[in-house]
Amino acid sequence: MAAPMRNSRFLLRNILIRFHHVKRLISNGKIRVRFAPSPTGMLHLGGLRTALYNFLFARSQRGTFILRIEDTDQTRLVPGAVQRLEEMLNWVGITPDEGPTQGGDWGPYIQSQRLQTYQEEMDTLLKNRTTYRCFCTTKRLELLRKEALRRREVPKYDGRCRHLSEEEVTKKLEQGLPSVIRLKLESLHEPWEDLVYGPININITDVEGDPILMKTDGYPTYHFANVVDDHHMGVTHVLRGVEWQTSTPKHLLLYRAFGWEPPKFAHLPLIMNRDGTKLSKRQGDIQVDYFKENGYFSDAVLNYITQMGGGFNVETTEGLVLDELIDEFSVRQLNRNSGRLDTEKLNAYNRLHLQRLLRSSRRQDMIQQTRDMVRHQFQDRLGDSRVQEMVLEDEHISDVLEWSQTRIHRLEDLLAKNMEFIWIVPKMEDLRRVTKLPLDTDYCLEHCINSLRNAVEFSVDSLSVLLRNDAKDLKVKFSDYMKLLRGSLSGLQEGPAVAEMLVILGKGNSVARLHQAASILKQKVS
Repeated sequence: MAAPMRNSRFLLRNILIRFHHVKRLISNGKIRVRFAPSPTGMLHLGGLRTALYNFLFARSQRGTFILRIEDTDQTRLVPGAVQRLEEMLNWVGITPDEGPTQGGDWGPYIQSQRLQTYQEEMDTLLKNRTTYRCFCTTKRLELLRKEALRRREVPKYDGRCRHLSEEEVTKKLEQGLPSVIRLKLESLHEPWEDLVYGPININITDVEGDPILMKTDGYPTYHFANVVDDHHMGVTHVLRGVEWQTSTPKHLLLYRAFGWEPPKFAHLPLIMNRDGTKLSKRQGDIQVDYFKENGYFSDAVLNYITQMGGGFNVETTEGLVLDELIDEFSVRQLNRNSGRLDTEKLNAYNRLHLQRLLRSSRRQDMIQQTRDMVRHQFQDRLGDSRVQEMVLEDEHISDVLEWSQTRIHRLEDLLAKNMEFIWIVPKMEDLRRVTKLPLDTDYCLEHCINSLRNAVEFSVDSLSVLLRNDAKDLKVKFSDYMKLLRGSLSGLQEGPAVAEMLVILGKGNSVARLHQAASILKQKVS
């Protein structure tokens, strides 16, 4: 029975190989790219940039964008990381055509579900002798590493098991000795073409020994699974960070070992911190979640990471949205030099998109979002009076957004301490200092209320003139008069000029606040 079963498995494998081959022929000429992160933490800017450029390339070429989860290192998996990663991609508008959630004809799209494929392909390499089993212990490998460091050499495997005979390998397997499978590394004599950096010639044997392709637990290493998956999923182009450039010869050797045609490679320049240091996954301010939670628009974040690396037919991506980035994308325009993050530019990009949204059909959404933020932030300080309700009305919020769009870069900035006066009506305790001013507060407030009600123009310039005339009519110091109005409107001692504060609050809101302050002061605040 054993022989017929083996024959059946062999026939099934051949059928599957032919099926994949037919699929590759069908997809011939169609761009297929992938983003293949490990679910070991939160998505950061470097990973987002890789996903974005693959997505832009696919969309600009009417190709297919694949999301593949590379979870072969089971010791580093973070629960919920895949779901969170997909949420962040969706937030910025990067929607996979194929992936764990979307499905597709080329799956499964999670590596831990593809172990049988890896084992079958590894059998192929063992049979054509481009790989071999290695029985070296962890202790021996550590001694090799220490000895190389002592001699100031590059630590690498010495190839000891590469020369074991078939009989020796069989005997060790019968003894139950654990083994890994390594690739027989060799030099590439001809350079390979990087779509960004041009011809590249790296002698991999100078810096690395025979790499492990299959671990003792039966799980493939990144390099092996990566090549097998790219082939079986019909990937035509690989866009990834330049840090992977030195691994490309190893991947090309694997393609050669299988007799497969490799995809084309394009390596993206590094993203650096502003001071020139490398990004670290431990930096909270490079995780995509950070930008979403801190009120940045997804389009501004995309401007942030595209402005550094090039790749577009325009001089700047400043202010562009995702569809516009797709239209302008070109691999030939990618930079070779590293780019540096600049938070000030991010804030400027966010302000541009804030202004853009306020001029769009989404203005009402912005008003509602601001209202929800104010209610959440000041829920314990918002009163039930009609005066307080006015700050949550569409007209007031719309006026505030219009005034603030050149002063803030995030909606959340409207909740800052120096902006609280826009939303919070002064209470009795806020008005105590006003009673110490050397003027008739009740009379002055009534006079100002009448002046504001009769004001034809409600601008900063016209109100500045009006308030100075009021002080002359009342025969009071202008500075004392401003302290009274500022305290009555906001409860603050400092802030914008009173004329500007009146414009921000609007005529109706300003009059209502002054009237309420006058009513409170009549109660003889002590």
